[in-house]
Amino acid sequence: MRPDLERVGVFTPVRVRERFRSGYRPENTMIVVVDGTDVGCIAVRPDGDERWVEHFYLPRRLQGAGIGTAVLDRVLALHGGRVLRLNVLRGSRAQRLYERAGFRYDSDEGVDVFLRRDPDRCAASEPSSADEG
Repeated sequence: MRPDLERVGVFTPVRVRERFRSGYRPENTMIVVVDGTDVGCIAVRPDGDERWVEHFYLPRRLQGAGIGTAVLDRVLALHGGRVLRLNVLRGSRAQRLYERAGFRYDSDEGVDVFLRRDPDRCAASEPSSADEG
């Protein structure tokens, strides 16, 4: 992530830490495990009937190996019955990953590109908290 932030001229360690800390919620976060080792994370934050995919981090050495696709497949299995949104830095290689998973351009603002994925027609909606009790 740092190279992308530096590329668009917005990297500062304090800003990156603060963005993560302000949005981090353990209950929304899944740890990415490869060969028994924690290697990254992804969060899916509820926002009304929609979900925001956030804080998707994998080390550069593991990018391009299909791990990101597998993680997104899991997110879609859990949340594909909802509108999913995310933002990605303009020009980031990750945008292609998201587009392959069905996300489409929604808008942009400064260095951020906002993507949206409409619900799968055949996906079951997530259980609501009323359904879980």
